[in-house]
Amino acid sequence: MRRYPAYKDSGVEWIGEIPAHWEVKRLKYVAKILPSNVDKHIYSDEIQVRLCNYTDVTYNDYITVDTVLEKGSCKESEFTKYVLRKGDVIITKDAQIGIPTFVKDDLENVVCGYHLTMIRGAACNGEFIFRFIQSDRTRRYFELNSNGVPIYGLGNSTIENLPLPIPPDSEQVQIADFLDRKTEQIDELVRIKERQVELLAEHRTVLINQTVTKGLDPNVEMKPSGIEWIGEIPKHWAIKRLKYVADINMGQSPPSKEYNSDKLGTPFLQGNAEFGKHHPTPKIYCPTAKKYAIPGDIFLSVRAPVGAINIADREYGIGRGLCAICPRANQLEHGYAKYSLEVVRTELYVVATGSIYNAVTVDEVSNLTCVVPKPSKQRSIVNFLDRKTAQIDELIAAE
Repeated sequence: MRRYPAYKDSGVEWIGEIPAHWEVKRLKYVAKILPSNVDKHIYSDEIQVRLCNYTDVTYNDYITVDTVLEKGSCKESEFTKYVLRKGDVIITKDAQIGIPTFVKDDLENVVCGYHLTMIRGAACNGEFIFRFIQSDRTRRYFELNSNGVPIYGLGNSTIENLPLPIPPDSEQVQIADFLDRKTEQIDELVRIKERQVELLAEHRTVLINQTVTKGLDPNVEMKPSGIEWIGEIPKHWAIKRLKYVADINMGQSPPSKEYNSDKLGTPFLQGNAEFGKHHPTPKIYCPTAKKYAIPGDIFLSVRAPVGAINIADREYGIGRGLCAICPRANQLEHGYAKYSLEVVRTELYVVATGSIYNAVTVDEVSNLTCVVPKPSKQRSIVNFLDRKTAQIDELIAAE
């Protein structure tokens, strides 16, 4: 957008200069601000409504007629006060504070729910207010003026006293329309990029699956594997359980009082929370670990979530959220074992159980299916996949 002919100091440090014909006013002087306390319940003697709740705001830039909202009920006085209209702005006032959404359509019987504040522009365009609240500077203002431990909250005075640069009405509309167009274009580009990343990731998975189960020679003679999801494999390859080609070391957790962050003892991994792209980054240490992984071992997460993979780049103590898999010499190459686990871990997703979080047992890991070619073939497959997956990873990183 082109610059205005003259600017002036706004009087608010974090806003800076504004066009000379604009004003700065507190939000309470240009909008009606209503913190809502309407909670979810359904009483037959109350007005039946749909509630715009905290999660609806955090996951949607706009509330429209197509937004799926929960059913509820409220008193007539609450309905009159908090029923939403086209042009209203809603912001979160607890936890993730100051996230705005904009009511873009005329709605029927939709009420602003609990933990939210409704802002209705009286002397200012609602969408202009919405865009200003979306800005990083406004978010920082809210963060600096929030209160509460352990959950941050926005007090009414913080919202009411938000300084707002006010252009003439016609410019507010122009700015809102301009940002609508531009953000829509950006969102579409983001969707395209995300889809491209998804397609590349899918291609990576298919490439590994195909190569690990079919090999590199498209003309090789095949035979049935006896495993439905694997299908045919090269004639001279074998199907074996993981326990026959690798040693499986299930983690064990000592009492938490024995952990420390002072680097006393061995770096310790309780689960996959410290996993990186290839290797973990430990945060805690333990001098009394009962189970250890050695450099080169393959970590497999056995709970919450099941199936994440990393490689040990040093000695680690391991807790009950992990197992360490050490391929046996002349059976599995380390690199091939990792790629093979990326393929067969899907078997774990089927058997993972748990009342609080999914987990798998040592027997379920031990009985994973492995497609096992000769070591020389394994090395060729690893060289090929290392090269191809690196190219795909570079493309993903560039998106």
